[in-house]
Amino acid sequence: MTAEQAFDEHHRAVYRFAYRLLGRADLAEDITQDCFLSMLRHPQRWDAARGDMRTYLFSVARNLVRKRYRDEHADSYVEEDWAVSLADRKADQEISAVVAQAIAQLPDLQREALILFEYEGFQLAEIAQIVEADIGVVKSRLHRARQRLKRWLAPYRKMGAYENVCK
Repeated sequence: MTAEQAFDEHHRAVYRFAYRLLGRADLAEDITQDCFLSMLRHPQRWDAARGDMRTYLFSVARNLVRKRYRDEHADSYVEEDWAVSLADRKADQEISAVVAQAIAQLPDLQREALILFEYEGFQLAEIAQIVEADIGVVKSRLHRARQRLKRWLAPYRKMGAYENVCK
């Protein structure tokens, strides 16, 4: 597969992934561009025997997001308790916005596992390859993310709109 073919086929998915992790379009565009530039500069890094092009590109994008986060937020991450703030939201607020806010507040590793599985449709083995972890670790991250979302989104349970994310 040529770099041009890879870009045509996968740039939107890479952008969506970066956007969901970062929450900012400008940063997601930068990550997407850097991802494909990396592929152009180092085409030998992709090994078809280790996985398909999409998995490789998501792995590169993930590493770029993590590097950017480390560079910009060194020692500043503190998890907030979102259960209280979610319970105080107005009842007419769209549930999708509430779910998106809750997902954005998940710890980084849980958020990326959830996004890769639920939104991007990767299988557990593919996610394990992207994040360079065992399948069991990925399952655990996904489980913890879902449990956290269930707890945070409990006030909205009667609306039933978030059930597919919190299996």
